[in-house]
Amino acid sequence: MSRRGRLRVLLGAAPGVGKTFAMLEEARRMRAEGADIVIAHLDTHGRTATAAMAAGLPRIDPDRAARTRDPDRATGTGTLDVAAVLARHPAVALVDELAHTNAPGSAHEQRWQDVEELLAAGIDVISTLNIQHIESLNDVVEQITGVPQHETVPDQFLRRADQIEVIDLTPQALRDRLAGGAVYPAERVDAALSNYFRIGNLTALRELALLWLADEVDQALKGYRAEHGIRRTWEARERVVVALTGGAEGETLLRRGARIAARSAGGELLAVHVSSSDGVRSDHPAALTQQRALVEKLGGSYHQVIGDDVPAALVEFARSANATQLVLGASRRGRLVAALTGPGIGATVVRESGDIDVHMVNHAEGARHFALPRRTGALTVKRRLLGFALALVGGPLVTWLLSTFRSDDSITSDVLSYQLLVVLVALVGGVWPALFAAVLSGLTLDFFFIEPLHTVHVSEPLHLVAVALYVVIAVLVSLIVDRAARYTRAARRSAAESELIQTIAGSVLRGDDALQALVERTREAFGLRGARLVDAGGTVLAAAGEAVPGAAAGAGTGAGTGTGDGTGTVIDVGDGVTLELTGAELAVSERRLLTVVASQLAAVLEHRRLELTAREIEPIAASDRVRGALLSALSHDLRRPLAAATAAVGGLRAAGITMSADDRGELLDTASESLEALATLVTDLLDVTRIQAGALSIRVTPTDPEAVIAAALDELALGPTDVSLALQHGDALVQADPVLLQRVIVNLLANASRFTPAGARVLVTTSTFADRLEVRIVDHGPGIPAEKYDDIFVPFQRLGDTDNTTGLGLGLALSRGFVETMHGTLRPEDTPGGGLTMVVSLPTAAGDPALDHHPDLGPSVTIAREAH
Repeated sequence: MSRRGRLRVLLGAAPGVGKTFAMLEEARRMRAEGADIVIAHLDTHGRTATAAMAAGLPRIDPDRAARTRDPDRATGTGTLDVAAVLARHPAVALVDELAHTNAPGSAHEQRWQDVEELLAAGIDVISTLNIQHIESLNDVVEQITGVPQHETVPDQFLRRADQIEVIDLTPQALRDRLAGGAVYPAERVDAALSNYFRIGNLTALRELALLWLADEVDQALKGYRAEHGIRRTWEARERVVVALTGGAEGETLLRRGARIAARSAGGELLAVHVSSSDGVRSDHPAALTQQRALVEKLGGSYHQVIGDDVPAALVEFARSANATQLVLGASRRGRLVAALTGPGIGATVVRESGDIDVHMVNHAEGARHFALPRRTGALTVKRRLLGFALALVGGPLVTWLLSTFRSDDSITSDVLSYQLLVVLVALVGGVWPALFAAVLSGLTLDFFFIEPLHTVHVSEPLHLVAVALYVVIAVLVSLIVDRAARYTRAARRSAAESELIQTIAGSVLRGDDALQALVERTREAFGLRGARLVDAGGTVLAAAGEAVPGAAAGAGTGAGTGTGDGTGTVIDVGDGVTLELTGAELAVSERRLLTVVASQLAAVLEHRRLELTAREIEPIAASDRVRGALLSALSHDLRRPLAAATAAVGGLRAAGITMSADDRGELLDTASESLEALATLVTDLLDVTRIQAGALSIRVTPTDPEAVIAAALDELALGPTDVSLALQHGDALVQADPVLLQRVIVNLLANASRFTPAGARVLVTTSTFADRLEVRIVDHGPGIPAEKYDDIFVPFQRLGDTDNTTGLGLGLALSRGFVETMHGTLRPEDTPGGGLTMVVSLPTAAGDPALDHHPDLGPSVTIAREAH
């Protein structure tokens, strides 16, 4: 059986990156080394550099029958002649455009199937492909570009390729190549730059190509590691494994893992649940189902493994996935339970993980909100109960041990043993358990170890002193413990108060929705059921938690009223605004801290008032600026037409002056032109006023842009020597007011004609992209610097000097206002080779079939019409 041919694919992010050129360049190198290589199919796309690189390379010449069946062969865009290639049987065949669809009647429907036949015959193939033609990425590319792809190559076929390499080019370099005419003909460059070849589109497609190839490389790496039995982690990319138990903490762990994975490019998130058969961990199907959905939403993958040893199963899975990070939830066991039962899953995983980083994430459900420690005593009830339990258990245990090893000389060790028990109880439970242990141990010592035995009779006064010493020592130790615990709690509370104040100050400085943040933070910090901020009129400015029933009945700072099972507290913030709280009664120190909160709330309210005042003043200031600019423009631009009209009319009325018919006609023409200029200026001023007042009435209907462009050309009396048309919108219509759109086109054409050099023509093109139709008016004049693009749309602003035929600098401002009123955009762009391009983008009429057409993919038809 003959060997299978090797497939090498050159992958590109977009047309024009140089895939075909690189393929031909590699073919020349291989042929120079003596390889039998031929061009089985090549599409130069009319690019001279590609054609020059192909010159001199052997090429398969399709037979006459094949050319008859597929006329496109003459241009190099037809079906690959598989029979001719098999008959020639070269060592290497070059096949361009792997995703191309063959002509009807061909042996295979798509070209990749032709390539499969060549590979099966033992012929090596080098081919080219764009990222948008990969089957699994088809929908992703459509979301990015808005263009559906119908020619695709299955992922399974590509994954069998022996070599895939990305021909990479930066987005800006590709746009420069496109602007220079190296990719598309000149008439398609502008539409391509503004549609498919936008910087954002190219950047996303480039990232998609690189990530797809990285995934393929990763699969190859996994195969290599498995083949060679490599278990040690190779940190080729960040892989984060999140261990799920089915508990409520799963969502927190998954989001933390996703953030860790997102810190590095190409990071991967994997979630795993270990099901054990020993009953230690029970499954939670509902919670796991929700967490699995969250994993998929975060772009990760979910896995489930079975193992009796949960830590070993987790580490084994992490190693098999070549994970670099492992995220676990902190143990939910208490310290006493952990001390009695040994290390938990987290500690074991940390010990066995080796070079895998382990993150222990806290997820205490009962304390998910920040809260200030309550001032309920130095030691908690739990510790006091634990102290009593230690006294009750430790006393009999010590008595049993001492009775077992009792001798006549052991009284000293007996006393010290009971003394040690009292100290331990004091350390754990404080003063009351210590007193209980002291009395109990004293009586026990007297009953079991002091003569007379088994009686509570003290024959020696020194024995009473010993019992008293037990009590004194217990009190002293417990007081020290109580004071230390009190200081610890005070320190914790001070730290919590500082954190609260810092958070409050940060909310104010950030200037975000600080009122809501402050109210919510206050409710959580003081453990309240509800909190709200109310102004003098009873309007709730911010609220958190439950409603505050009856709290407003209080008055003044710290005033409170009952609210059923809790208390209501009202804090005066100032200017009639109050902070109403409901929940547990607040201590004096907590009320003191609330005054800090109230001052910060007052600062936020003042900040809001200042912002509101600034917003109210801004329109007035803007109107003053416009009014000043208007007066300046009127004094400048109205002076000359008024002076010219006045002089002309005065000359006509002057007595004693004899004029020829030509002189009289010239004066009349001057007066007429000046008055027309004044009428245009007044009309523009009225339109600007309507736009700024929102009173401009429009009638949006499905409009043919070709008819509007023709009417604009007629109005300006521009002909074929002045304007070149390349209308590529097909039957698409725009949602626009035809009258306003014509005024926009007239203004843009007038500007373009004014700045176009003598002998050059203004270019007008149309194209559709997704649900938009664009009209581009291109001139090759001096252009405008990019930093001044915004200036040209400011009313009463003009770049450069003006003559008597120009207005107040309102043209572009009016045009943008008209276009935006029709839900469109007007933006300037650089013209390749120099000049300015004005792009009008408007929504197309609903249901237009032309939206499925894209002029930059496949052959396009340019409709060139002569200007009227």
